[in-house]
Amino acid sequence: MDCLDRPIRYFLKIAELSSLSRAAEDLGLSQSGLSRKLASLEAHLGKPLFLRTGRGMELTEAGRKLAEAALPAYTAIDDMLVQLRDREGLTQGNLSIAIIHTVGYYFVSDLLSRFVGKHSQVNLTVLARSSPEVVELVEKGKADIGLVYDSAVASDRLESTPLLMDEMCLIARAQDLPDQVSVDLARSSLMLVGFPENYALRRMLKSAGLDERVTVVAETVDAMLQLSATGIGACVLPANIPAPLLRDYGLVKVPLQAPGLQRLVVAIVRHDIAAGSLARQLLNMAKAISTMA
Repeated sequence: MDCLDRPIRYFLKIAELSSLSRAAEDLGLSQSGLSRKLASLEAHLGKPLFLRTGRGMELTEAGRKLAEAALPAYTAIDDMLVQLRDREGLTQGNLSIAIIHTVGYYFVSDLLSRFVGKHSQVNLTVLARSSPEVVELVEKGKADIGLVYDSAVASDRLESTPLLMDEMCLIARAQDLPDQVSVDLARSSLMLVGFPENYALRRMLKSAGLDERVTVVAETVDAMLQLSATGIGACVLPANIPAPLLRDYGLVKVPLQAPGLQRLVVAIVRHDIAAGSLARQLLNMAKAISTMA
């Protein structure tokens, strides 16, 4: 085996998680591929490193000795790499940001415009998903940073930073809201277009006793607006949705008199994301923009 660095790092990840499947998922590898790499390392050493038990992967005596020797060395190397990188901060590279669909229309556009203005050599990838999916992408390292509703964040691997409060409004055709300056949904006969059940805003409607009013489901904001424009139903979305966008669909928005619906948007990153990383720089910029809003 010519280079042992990567196999040993894979070994340490399996030892950390005590699970081949979880380690493979965390590393972005197939379970069979990771198993083959572990087998190659064990063949090179001539000793098994793990015992497979009903509780997962347990270190053998040889595995324990290798982990005790390798973990401090690799931790020291990784810490030094972070220190060297953080002295100037990253100005180029790749950055993946996962967002809930709604904030892409009013907060993210300003945030990314400013970020790209200062980091023109960074390759950005934006993933629009539901709140639970955003949390999962960041938790598994498939996205560097996420913008999500706080009600979906329940992970001790993530740190959460409050950004802005989303007040909800009702969006419908003007003829469906004649002369109304606010709407009491409990007394309104309007049916609703809503997100799927795993979305935070759909769960919000359910907690407000409005779930039975949702007769049509759509996965994106544009699809919801298109359906509302046909008169099938109104939709409940953040009041920050730009009015010009609604005019393109022939829709208007009015405040909710009752029930009062709001959700806190937070930024999430993993605890182990380096201080000088692109994700941390974007997080700091998001915090600065939210304080000016």
